[in-house]
Formats: sequence, structure tokens, C-alpha cells
Amino acid sequence: MKQKRPLTGTITAIFSVIKKSLKGETIDYTTGSIRLSVILLAIPMMLEMCMESVFALVDLYFVGHLENSSFAVQTVGLTESVLTIVYSLAIGISMAATAVVARRIGEKDPEAAARAGMQAILIAILINVVISGLGVYFGTDILKLMGAGPEAAVQGTPFIRIMIGGSLVIMLLFLINGIFRGAGNAAIAMKSLWIANLSNIILCPIFINGLGPVPAFGLTGAAIATTLGRSIGVTYQLYHLFNGNSALKVALSYFKPSPDIIRSIVKIASPAVLQFVIASCSWIFLAQLVARTGGDHGSAGYQTAMRLMMFFLLPAWGLSNAAATLVGQNLGAKEIARAEESVLKTAKYNVMYMLAVMLVSLLGAGFLVDSFTNDPLVRDYAVEAVRIIACGYVFYGIGMVMINAFNGAGDTWTPTLVNLVGFWLFQIPLAYVLAKHYGMGPRGVFLALPIAETGITIASFILFKRGKWKTVKV
Repeated sequence: MKQKRPLTGTITAIFSVIKKSLKGETIDYTTGSIRLSVILLAIPMMLEMCMESVFALVDLYFVGHLENSSFAVQTVGLTESVLTIVYSLAIGISMAATAVVARRIGEKDPEAAARAGMQAILIAILINVVISGLGVYFGTDILKLMGAGPEAAVQGTPFIRIMIGGSLVIMLLFLINGIFRGAGNAAIAMKSLWIANLSNIILCPIFINGLGPVPAFGLTGAAIATTLGRSIGVTYQLYHLFNGNSALKVALSYFKPSPDIIRSIVKIASPAVLQFVIASCSWIFLAQLVARTGGDHGSAGYQTAMRLMMFFLLPAWGLSNAAATLVGQNLGAKEIARAEESVLKTAKYNVMYMLAVMLVSLLGAGFLVDSFTNDPLVRDYAVEAVRIIACGYVFYGIGMVMINAFNGAGDTWTPTLVNLVGFWLFQIPLAYVLAKHYGMGPRGVFLALPIAETGITIASFILFKRGKWKTVKV
């Protein structure tokens, strides 16, 4: 019996931590066990990002079983590639919001944190008005520019118009969750994504295949369902923002434009947005290169592999978000050594996760791909891409933590410059040379991904150890 008590106690403690992390209690992350702080933040953040990755996979699954599925899969993939620009803007602004909100929470000034969050939402709304208009008007042209054939572009036009036209909910979903994460309330962020995804899963088959009075919209139905699902998630977020049952107490007066706060957020957000736009544009170029060298089947296979990659990487990104919150709050509390140690512990846990993901991807690539396409040529490209990309997963995991550590400190320029060199001056030229000059086609693009990400991670770690991020004022 004596031998069983420690095991029972350990299991009880584990469930207690999980329950606490999912409950969403207000916790001071500037004191106590760093390991516990990382775990309490990481669990809901990983589950949140798992749900974000499910959006594209749900769409991909349902449209992958439509007639002319290669057109449908290509449209979903190419639209997602374009939407990475929206994601970049949303993530960049949310990074700024997380950094400022976390710093104010660390300084024990929740009112200033709430005001900063609301000003970030104002900025996002203004930016999105332009993006939505351009997406609706130039939908067909965008698909053609991305490498889609004439027929695929025509069939995919309603899909891309709805997705980009409704991109405000994408931005708000990311941004408001960034605000909650900065405040240390990762549980609400997680729950909003769960609600949005559950809604999407229910609505997708209804709008794609039809049910009762709802006609079968096919590919367009996937866009309708996804936009509605995200809108439901945003409604949940807004309820909790104004309900006041968290560290943030929001009032309508906080939406009154404050030039000082807006300048502070823009100062951090501008390089943060550029940072992700650089990465996104690189991915768009690579998607276009695969489409031109591998045709519709190569493009569809690559997009399938990328959706699977994001499914595995987004939880790692969620775990690495814990570093951003801990760095921001601990720098605000003048606990610099604790901030650095939090990053290193987070990186350690991310490596463990990515090792497991790498093994699953290498050994089960065929099984994973089979769920998303019934086209043998698409499958062959996808399986090869999954296995090659997986070889760099451990480095991806470390690199994500480093990027979020810089961003959480408000040092958004460092990862921006690293991305500029790593993606535009290394990854894109490498992919082009391998695909075109050496005649490797899509395989050359697949190889360029893990090679470039490894270099980016090494550079980021060196810069992190130099410690400039510790002196940034927010």
C-alpha cells in the first residue's frame, strides 16, 4: 500500500493542475513555481491552438469528398495561403496586445491593461475594412494569381470572397484571445475556440451537403459554415470581455481612441505584423511554386500536407504562447531572471511535444493523408511532403518559443529581421533553385522548409541568449 500512495498522489496532483488550468482562475504568474506557471498556461493554450488548426482540417475533410475534389482542396488551400496575410495581421496585433496587456498586469495595473486591449481592437477593425473590400472584389483574380487554373478559380470564387470578406471575425478571434492570454486567462481563449470549432463542425455538413430547408452549397458552404462558426466564438469572447469576470474589467469608454495607447500598440505591432507577413508571403510564394511545378495535383498534395503540418504545429505555437505571457508579466514585475528561465522551460516542453509529433508524422504519413483525399496522385505528393517537413519539427518547436519570448517582451524587431533573412534571403531562393534549377519540382520546395526553419531557430536562440529583449520598454 505504501508504494501505491505516491502514484495516487501524483495522479491526483496532475488532475488538480489540469482542472485549475481549464477553470480559468486569476493567478499571479510572477511568483511561485515556474514549471507550474508554464503548465497552467500551456494546457489551455495548446488546446486553443488545436481548435484553430481544426478549422482548416474540417473544411479540407468535407470538401475533399466532393466531386472534383482536387479543385475544392486546391481552393481551400490557396485561400488559406492568402488568409495567412490576415492571420499575420491578426497575430501581429494580438502579439502587441499580449505584450502590453501582460506588462500592465505585471505592473498590477489591470485598468490600463483593459484600455490597451480595447484600443487594439479599434486598430484591427479599421485595418480589416480595407482587407475585406479587396478580397470580395478581387477574389477570382487572387486565386488565378496564386496559380489556380481557370476552372478552379471560377469554382472557388464564392469561397474566397466569403472567407476574406468575413475576415474581421478571424482577426477578432485571434486578437481578443491575445488580450485574454496577456491577462493570464488562457482558459477563456481556449473555450472561445472550442465553441467556434464545435459550431463549424456542426454547420459544415449542413451547408456543404444540405439539410432540410438548407440547400447544398458545396464548396461555398464550407466558407459559410466557417465564418458563422468563428462569429459564434467571437460573440462568446465579447460576452466575457464585458461581463467582467476576469482580470480585465472593460467599459465602453475604453473604446474612445487614445492616441498615446494607439501609438504604443502600433510601435510594437508594426514590426510584429511585418514579421508574420514576411513568413506568410514566403509560404504564398512556395505554394505558387509548387502549383507551377507540380500542377493541380502537386498543389493539392502540398496544401494537404501544410494543413496537417499546421494541425501539429499550432498546439506547439500554443505552448510557446506561454512564454510570451510569462515574459511580459515577469518583466513588468521586474523579475528578469524568472522571465528567462520561463522561456527555457517552455522550450524544453515544446521539444518533447515536437519529438512525438515528428515520429507520428514519419511513421503514419500515409494514414494521416488518406483521411483528406481520395486522389492517388494528390496522396503521393502529400505523403512525401509530410515526411520531409517533419524532419525539422524539433527545430520548429524551439524557434516558436524564441519568437514568442521576443514578442512577449515587446522586442518585435528581432524576430522580424530574423524572418526577413531566413525566409526571403534563404528559404525562397533555396526553394527556387532546388525546384527549378535542379529540376526537383515540388520536392525541392518541401526540402527548403525544414532547412530554412532550422537556420532561423539557431539564429533566434543565439540572439535570445544575448539578452537585448530584457531591456525593451513597453
